[in-house]
Amino acid sequence: MNDKVKRFIRVDHAGEYGAERIYSGQLAVLGRGPHAATLHHMRDQEVHHLETFSQMIAARRVRPTAMLPIWHVAGFALGAVTAAMGVKAAMACTVAVEETIDAHYAAQQAELGEDEAPLNETIERFRLEELEHRDIGIENGALQAPAYRLLTSVIKAGCRAAIRISERV
Repeated sequence: MNDKVKRFIRVDHAGEYGAERIYSGQLAVLGRGPHAATLHHMRDQEVHHLETFSQMIAARRVRPTAMLPIWHVAGFALGAVTAAMGVKAAMACTVAVEETIDAHYAAQQAELGEDEAPLNETIERFRLEELEHRDIGIENGALQAPAYRLLTSVIKAGCRAAIRISERV
């Protein structure tokens, strides 16, 4: 297995870990409201993604990112803060994160060779579920969030930075 594939698995594991933490933060604030089932559904899918990449980390002997303790806190905080701003802001956070992950996964797929077909198939399946989450966010008012463009731009920039850091550290 080459270094590129190791980086892909490392960063995807970190990203799914962060996503689970974001939804957990949102559930801590909105978990008793009318959007709880939707948030649980999305978090449950992220947990499955995380479990899948955790298995790959172990099976392929890939070192996980050293940033997991930071992503643990940062992900939960991002989810809780956007949820405290309201459901629409929480959904805007979902849209921003999932659009960033869609682009990230698509770029990885373009680089994977035929010998990594199972990994490519896993990434595609998860990418489609991330797009489902984005659509759920839009359906639940994300675009009407206060300062939507600013909020999503800041979150996307943070996600891109986390991706770059997690690939290497």
